[in-house]
Amino acid sequence: MSKAVVSVVLVVALAWLGQVSSRNVREIDSLTTEESVPLQKNENPLSESTFQIEDIFDGTEQTETDQSIDKGLTKAIAFNNDTIEDELPQGRVFYTGSQLWKTIVDNEDKIDVLAKLREEQDITMWGGNSSSIDILVKSDSIKKVRNALSEKNIKFYVTIDDLQQAIDDENPPLEEEDFDNRNGHRLTWQAYHRLEDIHDYFDHLVETYPDLITLQEIGRSVGGRPIKLLKISNGQSGNKAVWIDGGIHAREWITPATVTFIINNFVSNWENEPKYVQNIDWYIAPLLNPDGYEYTHTVDRLWRKNRRGAGRCSGTDLNRNFGYRWGGQGSSKNPCAETYGGSGPFSEPETMAIQRFISDSDAKWKAYISFHSYGQYILYPWGYNRVVPPDYKELEEVGQKMAQAIRNAGGPAYTVGPAGNTLYPAAGGSDDWAKGTMKIKYAYTIELRDNGRYGFVLPASYIQPTAKEALAAIRVIAEAANKA
Repeated sequence: MSKAVVSVVLVVALAWLGQVSSRNVREIDSLTTEESVPLQKNENPLSESTFQIEDIFDGTEQTETDQSIDKGLTKAIAFNNDTIEDELPQGRVFYTGSQLWKTIVDNEDKIDVLAKLREEQDITMWGGNSSSIDILVKSDSIKKVRNALSEKNIKFYVTIDDLQQAIDDENPPLEEEDFDNRNGHRLTWQAYHRLEDIHDYFDHLVETYPDLITLQEIGRSVGGRPIKLLKISNGQSGNKAVWIDGGIHAREWITPATVTFIINNFVSNWENEPKYVQNIDWYIAPLLNPDGYEYTHTVDRLWRKNRRGAGRCSGTDLNRNFGYRWGGQGSSKNPCAETYGGSGPFSEPETMAIQRFISDSDAKWKAYISFHSYGQYILYPWGYNRVVPPDYKELEEVGQKMAQAIRNAGGPAYTVGPAGNTLYPAAGGSDDWAKGTMKIKYAYTIELRDNGRYGFVLPASYIQPTAKEALAAIRVIAEAANKA
């Protein structure tokens, strides 16, 4: 499943309800017949919020209704990805009076209504599932949108009645006493911290745990900020390796907070962790998009991409910029689109830093975990299309164990499944590259809380419960990686 608010959700609906129209794309990695297989009927049933895989897999006979929905959604998404919008105004972006609605959509006519409203710049898209889509309704369009939905009997619920107020309330400032007894750093996991605090925390860890932690800069962002990677290791030569990252989409603040929480729990409890955690070389990059992250703190809370260029038509979606099947479905060639995949595979220094590090490393890579928000999903390849790798049953099994571990930790239900089916086809993602090019066994994208009540502006009070659930899932990955 992250300014101008993301406008990709019609892709979500399209991926559930039919086939996305194909585009002429540059194929970066050839795909042999052994690398992807269709799912058999009744295998891997998904939750009620998604269609069965066999119902939407390429080649399955479609009903006349399905084909009609395809046609309407193809038209809708063509606009959604390729509209040129005005440049952002100078100064901070405010969303005063704008609202977040959850709309109930289940046919072509209803999709067309949203597409038209999006075309007229009355709404933008956040997230959703096969039966509902979250839309941001601009403040001066509320009456118009309400009337348009009512005319087509589209039910909706207001989940946030003033988005700017929700943004203001999301991350209340901490008092100085909140930093007392922080043992040399300012991270509290009670607030979303700025980049400086996060980097200072890294330095603190290296000073405090020199035998356990090493820190390196694997590259620099477009804006020249360092992309820092922590390695946690007991130094044993036979260790398997696991990659964890967060913050690739700027507005998804819960992800760097979660990843740093996992780091803190590992190092502070290392001797009590099970051997299958201790005998892993952990490579952890909590914040892959430092420019975008800082921009969300200072200018536009809802910015998603990196910060190449200037204005609304700046930036590349870093999770469409990886080389495996780059440029395909769910990725735009329009620089103004939220899902712009860049000028070519690994065109951005942020993704190139990851590619170079993992490709050049002699680590025994067994798992690759990328944290995102929102939606509460555990997704595995393939994301570029509605197909799965030959070992998808093993990926599904470990994914279900992670979901159960999250529930056992007191968390909500997470939906498990292949990304292209469970959400929508999205080419150029990091997990597809990790699996397809680097041949890393267990590759997952984990979409953290919530399921749409707050969406991207998840209050800071949710950091610790969300991160504790994620930690439980990561321990499952450690056990699987050790056996791989």
